[in-house]
Amino acid sequence: MVNNNQNKRPARPDNIKTWTVKEDSTTLLEYMYGILSDHTKSKVKSMLKHNQFAVNSMPTSQFDLPLQQGDKVSVNFDKSFKVFTNPRVRLVYEDEHILVINKGYGVLSMGTDKVKDGTAYSIMREYVKYSNPQAKVFIVHRLDRDTSGLMMIAKTMEAKDGMQHNWNNMVLNRKYVAVVEGVVEQENGTIKSYLAENSQFEVYSTQDPSAGQLAVTRYKKLKTNNGYSLLELELDTGRKNQIRVHMKDLEHPIVGDRKYGAKNSPINRLALHAQTLRFVHPITQREMNFETPIPAKFMALIK
Repeated sequence: MVNNNQNKRPARPDNIKTWTVKEDSTTLLEYMYGILSDHTKSKVKSMLKHNQFAVNSMPTSQFDLPLQQGDKVSVNFDKSFKVFTNPRVRLVYEDEHILVINKGYGVLSMGTDKVKDGTAYSIMREYVKYSNPQAKVFIVHRLDRDTSGLMMIAKTMEAKDGMQHNWNNMVLNRKYVAVVEGVVEQENGTIKSYLAENSQFEVYSTQDPSAGQLAVTRYKKLKTNNGYSLLELELDTGRKNQIRVHMKDLEHPIVGDRKYGAKNSPINRLALHAQTLRFVHPITQREMNFETPIPAKFMALIK
């Protein structure tokens, strides 16, 4: 019998080299001109265009991307890096220990008994396994299915444990934006209560410390118009449905949140978005700061 695999050569590993940026105040293209001084500038530009450069494991073709001291710049001399694409999830940052994603609304953070596929967890697990079949991902914190925005996912158990075991000290700032019904009178304020959950899985506020978990939400009014208010919200605690319940307590439920008192859903989604995530990297101890734009549909409501 002829072995058809006899003449097949093993796949050649990618020819990838990595450099660590020594100082700030340079852009990716200028840095690569210096690193690849044996290449013509047109060749370097072509490699950039074809996603052969990656910064901190993130493929990029942005020529003016600012680099900071400590950033790791990789070059794949043989072919393009794999670029992550998904209509419901955007990859914001990646290194060997963590991922930061911008999750779309309607996407579960992780699976349930009934839903296993199409979650943030399953999508990112499939992505990392493309490069390494043994790779894993770990959910560190969750966003509600109908809340969009920034989530951090660990790629190693060390990173997962580093975040979860010291969450309050590792997470420096989490900001959300929401459009709520009605005109909020105060420019800013703080809502404090204890949150409990009833048999219908609806979270509610109580002032009895023995009946629930302490929840503190701070808000700042950004703009009002058309009978709506755009708020910036910061969490001192991270309880299930915390912002949604506290906006109901404020008598200004989040647009589209019929579960917690909203009258209508003009943009066919919950108007809540995790806009800012700032934390200490669980392995490198560097401060990581990510921010996304306010969704266009939110802005349309208050124009």
